[in-house]
Amino acid sequence: MATGGPRKDGAEVNDTPELWRKELAALPELDALNGALPSVFLAHGSPMLIHPPHLANARGGPLGAVQGPKAPLAWFLKDLGPALMDKYRPKAIVVLSAHWESPGGGLVTDYGDENPLLFDYFGFPDELYQVKFHSRGDHDVSERVVEVLQAAGIKSARLTTKLEARGQDGRGFEGPGLDHGVFVPFLHMFGESAPVPVVEVSIPSDFSPAAQYKFGAALAPLRSEGILLISGGLTVHTFRDFSAFSPETAKSIFRAFEKSIVEAVSQSDHHTELYVTPYSQSEERHDAMANLVQHPGFRAAHPREEHFVPLYVAEGAGSTGGSATGSRLVCGLWGAKTVVFGT
Repeated sequence: MATGGPRKDGAEVNDTPELWRKELAALPELDALNGALPSVFLAHGSPMLIHPPHLANARGGPLGAVQGPKAPLAWFLKDLGPALMDKYRPKAIVVLSAHWESPGGGLVTDYGDENPLLFDYFGFPDELYQVKFHSRGDHDVSERVVEVLQAAGIKSARLTTKLEARGQDGRGFEGPGLDHGVFVPFLHMFGESAPVPVVEVSIPSDFSPAAQYKFGAALAPLRSEGILLISGGLTVHTFRDFSAFSPETAKSIFRAFEKSIVEAVSQSDHHTELYVTPYSQSEERHDAMANLVQHPGFRAAHPREEHFVPLYVAEGAGSTGGSATGSRLVCGLWGAKTVVFGT
């Protein structure tokens, strides 16, 4: 994707297939990580990713510029899924989403042979409520997630089954299921069926960077057990100003905030359109990332924090529980950055 026309200010990096494929290829092999899988902050997109292209887009405008069904984020996700599976061959995926929070965090799905879907979006075409994505749970993995969380002092950790509703469904009822922050990007990453079991975990409703980081760190032991940790959100998420969703229309305050994310994650002042230094000193990076919520553009980009703080969960998981603590900003699309920690 063109990086905002003539703007080359560092707010968008690794935002073309050539560049993000280079970053994905450069991710270290599992042996180099002493067997500890990295953790991923995933730009999970919006329902626009699966909007039927043949229908008129009622929501229209800037939202589809990056996150539409045939836009750059969809292209990236199609590359990301196979890259992670081929390089790390996880036995399961434990996923967290901006769309599921609970006091203390740690509600863990135990859905059995078929994970239901929670269509937790509203006012979209009927086709978006008929989407199929098949995945299975894994009781042993779910129990292990609860075990590591409780061992870290997270007393709220427990299993939840199909018999327990977890949210409103756009079809008019409350229900259980993987939310759209999971199945929407996974459809692009894996097709209509996940290659390994999928277990979802709720994030804490305390949105402070410290609480989210601590929660991610509690999950870190899973990385050495063949489990891929994915924590999904977005770097820009506001419905107060839809112009913010496109680099062509976003105001300067959003550009400044996006650039600050790139700088915090990479700890480099030498950004160009083509390359971002991938590794950083973890302590310096941690401080810079924690300070992002104080940036003047943070509240403009995130009137509520839930889509941003999964970044700290991924950071916490990837900064502990393994010998490598580096990070790679593998894709720096506008408002939809994906970062791999523990590299």
